Amino acid sequence: MNTKSVISLSTGLEDAEQVTVAFLVAVGSAEGGRPTLMFLTKEAVRLVTGSAARGTACDGCPPLQDLLRRYAEAGGHYLVCPICFQARQLSASDLIPNAALGGTVPMWEWIGDEAANTFSY
Repeated sequence: MNTKSVISLSTGLEDAEQVTVAFLVAVGSAEGGRPTLMFLTKEAVRLVTGSAARGTACDGCPPLQDLLRRYAEAGGHYLVCPICFQARQLSASDLIPNAALGGTVPMWEWIGDEAANTFSY
């Protein structure tokens, strides 16, 4: 069985290159067959609402919408900090299909008693 991966991201489009790196790690994990979860906090919660994750971070960087599509196609999921989400007065009806509101308890439940790869951006 492949080890689970959790990628924690707190940065939004104010640092698109950092967001791109986090998504490249997540896509690589998910496409590699690992169960993969991105835990989004602070400004990163906006990335999974409607069409918020648009644009290209740098010359040669893949467009963010392509990374989100590839992540979804590979079975990747998002847990979105409900406190951060509500603080920004966002609507849960705007979340993309593979995203759900959930905090640290659901994240730990998802990890379970197994080892997990963790990355933080």
